[in-house]
Amino acid sequence: MGLQNSNSNGREDPAIAAPLAIEHIIIMGASAGGLEAIKTIIKNLPAGFSTPLFIVWHMSPDIYGILPQVLNRLNNIYAAHAYDNETIQPNRIYIAKPDHHLIIEDGRMRVTRGPKENRFRPAIDPLFRSAAYAHGSRVIAVILSGALDDGTAGMFTVKRYGGIAIVQDPDDAAVPSMPKNAMKEVQVDYCVPASEIAALLAELSHQKPNENVEGMKDEQIKKEIEIAAGDNALKKGIFNHGELTPYTCPECHGVLSQLKEGSLVRYRCHTGHAYSADALMASISEDIEDNLYKAIRSMDESIMLLNHVGDHLAEANQPKLAAVYFQKAKEVEDRSQLVRKAVTNQQHLNKEIMQQEAGEMNNAENA
Repeated sequence: MGLQNSNSNGREDPAIAAPLAIEHIIIMGASAGGLEAIKTIIKNLPAGFSTPLFIVWHMSPDIYGILPQVLNRLNNIYAAHAYDNETIQPNRIYIAKPDHHLIIEDGRMRVTRGPKENRFRPAIDPLFRSAAYAHGSRVIAVILSGALDDGTAGMFTVKRYGGIAIVQDPDDAAVPSMPKNAMKEVQVDYCVPASEIAALLAELSHQKPNENVEGMKDEQIKKEIEIAAGDNALKKGIFNHGELTPYTCPECHGVLSQLKEGSLVRYRCHTGHAYSADALMASISEDIEDNLYKAIRSMDESIMLLNHVGDHLAEANQPKLAAVYFQKAKEVEDRSQLVRKAVTNQQHLNKEIMQQEAGEMNNAENA
């Protein structure tokens, strides 16, 4: 439902009033293990801290978001779920709603159900990418604890547009993959424990932003933001900005196009779903296990049916034909054991597992 420009008394709604002049905005992304880091940061923000802060925390789409209530018990800065077309105001914490992307425009927010990115909605990359595009060097971005690498591509865009990049020290993070991956692909400005991030944000918020990098805005970033907002990816011509691949989208099975930003390689399908290489690998690994279990289920059904028909034929005094059915059931059962073994040996793969195994191989060779 669209928002109205005035309330019942004819006065302009302050939530959609003209945007205020704001020196900086802070964007923050977290996943597994990130709640404690978020709480630590918000609790430590100083009195009078007025820089608006936007948070994406990965969560299940079918739960009620309780993060605003949690944060409002820790600090006087008002925290709430963002709503569509809301104006950015100082001294506020805006939180992405469950199952909705949070996108920043020039002074306003969009709350959308665009395609999932890196298997999540809300995802961190749309928030970071849109904030960088709209607010350039005024953006301070923070990546906290989490698995895989959502936020890395968005952080790359933040740096490209002149913003500041902060990651939680991986040694301080409950799940270090997200900050680690960001540090590998992006030249971050600060790597600090969660306990030090609030003071750093307060300090950076009082500094003048670097000169904005307006000339670097490009059509691909603009279209990706519009797709996250719910626009038609195919009509937006997303395939014109990448190279078609032999891979299919794990979500909808549409063809994936490869997009490149510096050394980063990402994938997006014509319906809009987006993946980092690591997220795509993880999704494919999960699909393999799911499909193997589907094969086991079908084989079990085949075994039961063959034995059932064999029993019926035996009762009907057709022992030879019944024996053929029983034999076929035994053959299917033997094959199903191979599939069950494949499920047991199936491994969920990602970049961190590969790097760990490479390190183990290197240690073994040097031993």
